[in-house]
Amino acid sequence: MNILVTGSTGYIGKRIIPILINEGHEVVCAVRDKLRVDKTYREDANITIVEADFLKPETLQNIPKDIDVAYYLIHSMSNTSKDFEKLEATCAENFEEYFSTTQVRQVIYLSGITNDRNLSKHLQSRKNVEDLLSSEGYALTIFKAGIIVGSGSSSFEIIRDLVEKLPVMIAPKWLNTKTQPLAVRDVLAFLSKAKGREELYNKSFDIFGPEILTYKEMLLKFAEIRELKRHILTVPLMTPKLSSYWLYFVTSTSYKLATSLVDSMGIEIIGNKSDINSILDVQPITYPEAVELAFEKIEQNSIVSSWKDSMVSSGRLQKSLHKYINVPTYGCFTDYKERKIVDMDQTINRIWSIGGSTGWYYGTYLWKIRGYLDLLFGGIGLRRGRTHVSKLDAGDALDFWRVIFSDREERKLLLYAEMKLPGEAWLEFKIEDGLLKQTATFRPRGLAGRLYWYSVLPFHGFIFKGMINKLVEVNDNQVVGT
Repeated sequence: MNILVTGSTGYIGKRIIPILINEGHEVVCAVRDKLRVDKTYREDANITIVEADFLKPETLQNIPKDIDVAYYLIHSMSNTSKDFEKLEATCAENFEEYFSTTQVRQVIYLSGITNDRNLSKHLQSRKNVEDLLSSEGYALTIFKAGIIVGSGSSSFEIIRDLVEKLPVMIAPKWLNTKTQPLAVRDVLAFLSKAKGREELYNKSFDIFGPEILTYKEMLLKFAEIRELKRHILTVPLMTPKLSSYWLYFVTSTSYKLATSLVDSMGIEIIGNKSDINSILDVQPITYPEAVELAFEKIEQNSIVSSWKDSMVSSGRLQKSLHKYINVPTYGCFTDYKERKIVDMDQTINRIWSIGGSTGWYYGTYLWKIRGYLDLLFGGIGLRRGRTHVSKLDAGDALDFWRVIFSDREERKLLLYAEMKLPGEAWLEFKIEDGLLKQTATFRPRGLAGRLYWYSVLPFHGFIFKGMINKLVEVNDNQVVGT
């Protein structure tokens, strides 16, 4: 089949594409920014990449019309816009209008379980999208999932942060809300097995795991699996705002996403039973099994996708990466250093392993202090880490940076700062003529930006010097530049 995947740089999209390719299908990836697509996809003859923004209907003409099945995986769980419901509706309307004129036979939409009478704004929006995607031009198959558990999923990472950081939790009362967690492997099984199945046309199915658990029970079971003793006390005094701050400061989530999660977590997510498991021969695994499987992926450094790499986890970068790939020079401050490389492979490996659990090679405690300060001012801090210990792709989150360009063959890595700043900052590593060239660029915004640069300049002097020295392992008598 010719299969379209929207949201192909998202958590589910990144995971379903390899499944479809392994099954022998031709896959079209619709993305807003080609820079964010994995390089291996760009080189795969069975994958076509097109730039299309579903908020801009004129760009949809880039999508081929000979599509057999389309996956609609566009969501905005932590969209910072107050009009996110309108934006989601516009995307769905533009999708339906365009694909009603194409050859597509089936559209598969991953939504959320919406059986409660009082829905959060995001769940209500997803329910509205279901109606807007309905069309006489194609058949619509809807899968409604609750909490998705898997390596890199927002739910899994938040639970992991809470359990591993807090021996004792004084938590909001919504921890007693019931839900039915579902392993990401089972979500992918439902999605991939549904394509072309005419008995699923124009039908909707709730998909969920075999257990009904409260969020508190999920935390305690997670702790048991990790062999950690944890105690949780729920109190009725936490307002939604306090609950959001609680998640924001303890976990790696942004405040906007924390607010959206709190808005939804007070609602029971219990699915309606159907025969979909037997139709598609999918038997969902238990929550403990899903957690164990997630840690197997983590330990093998084989996390395919993470919610942290989505632009919804961005601190400030909300537009195309192309906008930031050309580092400005006019009106900017720079800190440039270069060193002769002793061991090329070692230096390249160190550059592409920077940040996360590896740290920044020199003055890491100062980087941590900067991360804490960023948190206090509403930023993202260093909590996102990195998805893979040695691999970086354009669009990936890297502590409080975003990867703008990454190419080991060209020997260039460009990062854009997403911490709270009175201006914009880039950090570039480039290897040319046997030299590592490291450039920190800051474009100040007003007087505050200039004062900020001069206030941190003394720290830059030894932080950036120490970092480049560690990257190339040089001694003082090997220094080429300043």
